[in-house]
Amino acid sequence: MNDSQMKVRVQKFGNFLSSMVLPNIGAFIAWGLITALFIPTGFFPNEKFGSLVGPMVNYMLPLLIGYTGGRLIHGQRGGVVGTIATMGVIVGAPDTPMFLGAMIMGPLGAYVIKKFDQLIEGKVRTGFEMLVNNFSAGILGGALALLAFSGVGPAVSAFTSVLVSGVDWLLAAGLLPLTSILIEPAKILFLNNAINHGVLTPIGLEQVQQTGKSILFLLEANPGPGLGVLLGFMLFGKGIAKQSAPGAAIIHFFGGIHEIYFPYVLMKPMLLLAVIFGGMSGVFTLVLMGGGLVAPASPGSILAIAAVTPPEGMAYVANFAAVIVATTVSFLISAVVLKSSKQTDEDMEEATKKMEQMKGKKSSISREITSPATAGNDVFPENVQKIVFACDAGMGSSAMGASLLRKKVKEAGFGVTVTNTAISTIPTDSQIVITQEKLTPRAESKVPDAYHISVDNFLSSPEYDALIDRLQNGVTEEQNELVAESEAAVPHTEEDDQLLLEENVYLGQKFRTKEEAIRFAGQALVRGGYVEESYVDEMMKREEITTTYMGNNVAIPHGTEEAKKSVLKSGFTVVQVPNGVDFNGESAKMIFGIAGKDGTHLEILSGIAVICAEQENVDQLVNAKSAKELIAIINSN
Repeated sequence: MNDSQMKVRVQKFGNFLSSMVLPNIGAFIAWGLITALFIPTGFFPNEKFGSLVGPMVNYMLPLLIGYTGGRLIHGQRGGVVGTIATMGVIVGAPDTPMFLGAMIMGPLGAYVIKKFDQLIEGKVRTGFEMLVNNFSAGILGGALALLAFSGVGPAVSAFTSVLVSGVDWLLAAGLLPLTSILIEPAKILFLNNAINHGVLTPIGLEQVQQTGKSILFLLEANPGPGLGVLLGFMLFGKGIAKQSAPGAAIIHFFGGIHEIYFPYVLMKPMLLLAVIFGGMSGVFTLVLMGGGLVAPASPGSILAIAAVTPPEGMAYVANFAAVIVATTVSFLISAVVLKSSKQTDEDMEEATKKMEQMKGKKSSISREITSPATAGNDVFPENVQKIVFACDAGMGSSAMGASLLRKKVKEAGFGVTVTNTAISTIPTDSQIVITQEKLTPRAESKVPDAYHISVDNFLSSPEYDALIDRLQNGVTEEQNELVAESEAAVPHTEEDDQLLLEENVYLGQKFRTKEEAIRFAGQALVRGGYVEESYVDEMMKREEITTTYMGNNVAIPHGTEEAKKSVLKSGFTVVQVPNGVDFNGESAKMIFGIAGKDGTHLEILSGIAVICAEQENVDQLVNAKSAKELIAIINSN
């Protein structure tokens, strides 16, 4: 495994940890505010309200993390079983807030129930699905709770005690400032989530239980190091970097979006010294003056820090002093680096691209700041002529998205070529490439010079309207005439009518899992003579890459690019699921199984996309009482 692969894996692990914590930050803040206000040393001591503090940190927060982690692995069922398992570690170690335990048992519980569901898939008799579903979750969840109570809880408690003792030793030895040598570069490399939410937050909350505050919450959240760099560019920078630094400083300091300053550091790697020594000096100040917070400050805004600073002693003075000292040290070092630089103009665009490559996706906030109006055309292409939708196979989600955007482009009164393709065959001359957000890094590596847009809902994404707005000033009359001729509507043919047959429409179906629903749609394609049996397995592989849920209660499962060789002829199956089936937390009520060969399915798929772009049309499909009525609704566009 090379360094790049290792970095990506660490980033993914960090993202998974943060994905369990970040959705629940509001709950952490609520607990922190109640703690700061109502405990005996708070702003407004109140014994009755203060009694909320213990149950919230011991039960509410770990259960939320356990549920969220389970849901990430296996949807609602995973969340429920993960919560049951988390309760085992909570009760098994009542003296320790079980955040680490929740991060273990939540995903583990979901993984176990997911494997069980895969094992019994297709083997449960009709009418017994709910019985098996509920009892399997209860039995496995209960067993995991007992395991967690007996073994995992005490083990995690002991491990947490070791970590807390280690932090105490670093504090006593005066070595805690040295952690900035790891934390500050990790932030630039987007590895901070693994450190901050995986280690610092759980240990910090344990320290809060013991001392009422924790310095660990400020090791990564202190905005001082980044602010010092931005102040340095404001005074000693050049070109676009100097112009954009004031806006970036406001967003960073008051909004808490730290990634806004990353491109400035990447532009001059020597500035790593500024953020490292700035961070170290801030931590040293906190240790010296006894600073700390009662809850995580997320995002790392000065406003968030003020909100969760405990009222007792000199905490406010210590915390604000740490920010001021870190800013000052970082600024002084930045000033030396920038003043000694011989470069006449900093390349902000190149630095932002470098940051996005490390992050694995676009940074909209950095783009807005580092690409002001005078340089906007360097990012968004001029005279756009070619937009490409791309997905793994190029036959399903991308075709629907391209159909919808093509319609919006024509309605807007100008013409731009809008096509769809597989990621592996994206044309090198593509100006704008649109992909599902999880596939964007692959598309960027394929055509790095194109402008990339990520969407999470192909049927009703606000990115379409935003793109139309940006195109208004960049399309010429000549383009309109040329594309209008080349994109003349393809007439509906008798061959199209053979793609969507009444015998391939299945009404009133019920499924326990999306895997079961996808296999049902795939087997229907096999029975219809559209695909070989191996295509069904490729449909399952495609779903593992990224969900085929399109939005508006619609899913379009289909095979991978490799599966095209298993397609005998183009065809569709339509599966109506009135009660819905879970697709990664979304309810799919209309499932269109697709097999595409030589593009002959695209006209029908385009019609489905246009119809399903309106939720009321999808509701009509869900309520259709016959296959003939359902097909008539689809053909009504």
